[in-house]
Amino acid sequence: MAAGASGERQTERAIEEACHRAASALADAGGRRGSCDVAFVAFSPHHVAGAPAMIREITRTLAPRALIGVSAEAVISGGLELEAVPGVSVMAMSLPGVRVKPFSLDDLPLSLHADEPTARLDDEESDLASIGQGAGIGPGHRATILLADPFTAPVEALLPRLARARALAAPAGAGARDADNRNGPILGGMASAAPRRGGNALLLNDRVLRDGLVGLSLSGAIRADAVVSQGCKPLGPNLIVTSAKGPLIRTLSGRPALAVVHDIINELGEADKQLLARGLMLGRVVDEYKERFGRSDYLIQAVTGVSKDDGAIVLAGRPRVGQTVRFHARDARTADEDLAMLLDAQAIHGRPLGVLLFTCNGRGTRLFEHPHHDAMSIQRAFADPEAAESRAKGGFEAGVVPLVPLGGFFAAGEIGPVGDGVFLHGHTACAAVFRARTQPDGR
Repeated sequence: MAAGASGERQTERAIEEACHRAASALADAGGRRGSCDVAFVAFSPHHVAGAPAMIREITRTLAPRALIGVSAEAVISGGLELEAVPGVSVMAMSLPGVRVKPFSLDDLPLSLHADEPTARLDDEESDLASIGQGAGIGPGHRATILLADPFTAPVEALLPRLARARALAAPAGAGARDADNRNGPILGGMASAAPRRGGNALLLNDRVLRDGLVGLSLSGAIRADAVVSQGCKPLGPNLIVTSAKGPLIRTLSGRPALAVVHDIINELGEADKQLLARGLMLGRVVDEYKERFGRSDYLIQAVTGVSKDDGAIVLAGRPRVGQTVRFHARDARTADEDLAMLLDAQAIHGRPLGVLLFTCNGRGTRLFEHPHHDAMSIQRAFADPEAAESRAKGGFEAGVVPLVPLGGFFAAGEIGPVGDGVFLHGHTACAAVFRARTQPDGR
């Protein structure tokens, strides 16, 4: 895998420069010059109108078997997060022994095409098998990358069904922690270049799409691990949802939800109260069968409003009665520690082939004191031992220490797993960490 980027404002120059850098790096790493199996591209709003030109240049320079791309508020490459400037990020992947399946919403069952995100689909095995077939999720599945338009893609309807289709296709006896046999993670992000319908662009092979979603599934001789860092600090105790309807939570542990919120806030220290200036979040436990709940067990979503008349709160999600929840707040320190801890666990397995990163557009310099936080966290985690001194200082010069090939973008919602499920997150850094598969099974 190899990454290339450009900050040029003129689209033709930007994509030519990014492709040239990716192609050169791929050849240096032993890939085939002038061709690759997968090209992933993210591009800033400055380049949306030039999307057809980008497809032509990527096809000419890299000749990928599959091309997938997305427009974004900001792009990521190597150790850089290109915020508030023109940017194109290209990842080129040479993947011998890997089956590649690109797809769009058109390849999925028609009942998922409705504009309403709550579009229903029967959960019979035949329906799930149809979704799995369209998305390339079958035996030997190793990863699926999803890129979606936030205004038109039925993500809420699709994600749980993709998770069920993946479970249906998994080999018998493969558990969630069976890294050698389980089917792979589903990750991605929502396009973020425009705040309105029709303003974003998605790329799939030779097509430019202005709505829906595109995806890419990998199967065979590759391994992908998911890193999902939600980066929020817990506030108060665990609570039980005792009355809820749709996005409304009326009571928590038998009390009006808004009164519970007031009590928790009143008991906070001044520093924690200041965190709430970024908004109040609620984490919902995904697996209630666990004896204890850690950071990774909560699906964290924003509290979007209150109803003073009945003391209810409004959640960016649909809680269930009986569900365990805990309030959280966005916190740069917690986000830094959480991502570092998750990456340390990945570093035990050695340097990866490459990483795709989907981070929230509320992170970056909107959350952290210094730029390039998430990208450089990944680079530090996988730095060679001789970079230890630089790592201790909190960074290193990109030209001195070899960088892990890294591409990605700032998303308007991040797609990633919690437990066995797949969810749409906010304020999260989701990464797909790719390695060669050490125990090919032929599936």
